[in-house]
Amino acid sequence: MNQLALIVGLFFATVVAVGVGDRLRLPYPVLMLLLAAALTFIPGFPYLEIPPDSILPIFLPPLLFATAQRSSWSVFRIRWRTIVLLAVALVLISTAFVAGAAWLMIPSIGLPAAIALGAMVAPPDPIAVESVSARVHMPRRLTTVLQSEGLFNDAAAIVIFQAAVGAAVAGTGIHPGVAVSFILGAAIAVVLGILMGWITMLVSRLITSMVARSAVTLVVPFVAYILAEEVHASGVIAVVVTALEIQRHTRPQDAAERITRTAFWDVVELLVTGLAFGLVGLEIRHVVQNEGMAIVPMIGTAVIVCVLVFAVRFGWLALLAVTARRHDGGLMPASAKEVLILTWCGMRGLATLALALALPLTLTDGTAFPARDQLIVIACVVLLATLVLPGLTLPALMRVLNAAEDGSEERDAARLLARRAQAAALAALKDNDFIRELPQEKVVLVREKMRRLHAELLDGTIRNETGEERRTRGRELAITVQTIALDAARQEVVSARNEPGIDPEVADRVLRQLDLRTMIMPE
Repeated sequence: MNQLALIVGLFFATVVAVGVGDRLRLPYPVLMLLLAAALTFIPGFPYLEIPPDSILPIFLPPLLFATAQRSSWSVFRIRWRTIVLLAVALVLISTAFVAGAAWLMIPSIGLPAAIALGAMVAPPDPIAVESVSARVHMPRRLTTVLQSEGLFNDAAAIVIFQAAVGAAVAGTGIHPGVAVSFILGAAIAVVLGILMGWITMLVSRLITSMVARSAVTLVVPFVAYILAEEVHASGVIAVVVTALEIQRHTRPQDAAERITRTAFWDVVELLVTGLAFGLVGLEIRHVVQNEGMAIVPMIGTAVIVCVLVFAVRFGWLALLAVTARRHDGGLMPASAKEVLILTWCGMRGLATLALALALPLTLTDGTAFPARDQLIVIACVVLLATLVLPGLTLPALMRVLNAAEDGSEERDAARLLARRAQAAALAALKDNDFIRELPQEKVVLVREKMRRLHAELLDGTIRNETGEERRTRGRELAITVQTIALDAARQEVVSARNEPGIDPEVADRVLRQLDLRTMIMPE
């Protein structure tokens, strides 16, 4: 009962943290972490016991799925170089530097255990970045870079960690075929994700209940993750690909389902994120309690690793910024200001904690895992330093650098997409036999309705006609015109969402306005 009460309490605390965060303009995951850590100082406060090997399978699938739903295949086709250089190369480089430093500073740690530490602290957390960047009006281009990095870096880190821990436990070197295993596992995960996306859409179309169809999307990420892990593929990549495939197959006519599913996933993401970061806070306090005063001499090494993590990220991004001016067409950081922002947003989170707690207690010969307690302490200090400090100071940094955008770029993109939707609607009406047969005064009313639709897409508001207006315009005419126009407009936006250069989140906002207009149409 204590465990259930704690989970419910963390859910309630999440809601409170969101409200406080909105008022203070601070990210609620950071507030949840601090709150949970503070609560554990209360005598007799219960401890949430989750097996270390279950943390990633419980929390990663829904959170990755929620984030990936806001992206599209076109984004990854354009940003494949960003993904390779940040989600893979930077993870490898960070792991190498941290492993080298740990191997030099910690006596008798051994190279495999040092590499395991490097893999633990290498991947930034996409969930933390998402929640922080949304509140500081970060330029959309930089947010997309961070999202692209965060969706795939866990996969690389987990593979390195598993290989290093396996080598440490067995007392052997890391197998040289790790890179081949990673590539093969990623390929299998992509195929599995595509298959899961297709199966999900097939099952969804056989189910009549919109609530049940939304529930299917909650089950699918866990199925994709577990199946991928069972065949030694990447569960992370399988979940991301599944989400992208489901979005790719979305149909223009599924307006009600999209609205229901969006609301459903907003709640799921909020509560699971709060629970996950609450767990991080509880675990950090638990580590401190377990180590006691023995933690003090470990802090110096942990601080050095923290500085190294920031320095490696800054150096790599600075190098990419130099090459971006010549080769990448604006898809990489292109100034010192952007490099600093992206460096400060390299927040570690759930994956770092889960991998640290997943370190085995003993080796094959029965001896203790090398420096296990110190590795966990270092990972927790890095997590705190890279999550709490940037999370609380990023708003101030954005103000100092004058880097926050005013939203004009997104408004321009939405305006362009709204024009396309309006043009598609007008073209559909022009080619429709029903409209061709209307007298001139009715055609004028149709054009007025299209102008109003365009205005609604731009300002984000839905205006209901009064009963008198409906009678004036003609009920049947209004329904027919809206049906034809909205079908064509939704089809245009759904198609545009998968085009290179179109921001999926902007397309989703425009599509949501069309869906809402569809839902309030008179019957």
